[in-house]
Amino acid sequence: MKKIRWGVLSTANIGLEKVIPAMQQGEYCEMAAIASQSLEKAQAAAAQLGIPKAYGSYDELLADAEIDAVYIPLPNHLHVPWAIKALKAGKHVLCEKPIGLTTAEAEELLVEARKHPELKVMEAFMYRHHPQWQRAQQLVNEGKIGALQTIHSFFSYYNADPENIRNMAQIGGGGLMDIGCYCISLARFHLRQ
Repeated sequence: MKKIRWGVLSTANIGLEKVIPAMQQGEYCEMAAIASQSLEKAQAAAAQLGIPKAYGSYDELLADAEIDAVYIPLPNHLHVPWAIKALKAGKHVLCEKPIGLTTAEAEELLVEARKHPELKVMEAFMYRHHPQWQRAQQLVNEGKIGALQTIHSFFSYYNADPENIRNMAQIGGGGLMDIGCYCISLARFHLRQ
């Protein structure tokens, strides 16, 4: 199997500090490019992480024929518009959560994704692929813990800065969209199976 050549739309901390370093360890991942609205920021991130290409716009990265897939860690309100642009550019999409802010946005992305059945679109809920959660799902499915009657989950951290993008409701911030979506996803994931 060939390596997937990834481009990253943003120099967001989650990408620089967590996701890109993890993907660089993947057997089938090649981090090929990174883009920012500032070429200097993209170049600095590329140098820091050993990424060969840096772009000063997201559109430039999407136009790169050598990029197979994009990771989108942009602010929440930009997820759907850039995921749609990436699909139209022929790229697979891994988008940070939440993939959309509303049902209508998610449906808009679904309509576009269906026009490109050769491409994958995925929301970056990492826990679904972690061995401990896959084992927990297996135990539930096999009835090893009895009938599932309720799921209780708690996920938190302290962030009281109103200027932090995660707290700006007008662009999709807030507790539910930032980390509360993990609790909702967990319940839906286990109840759907």
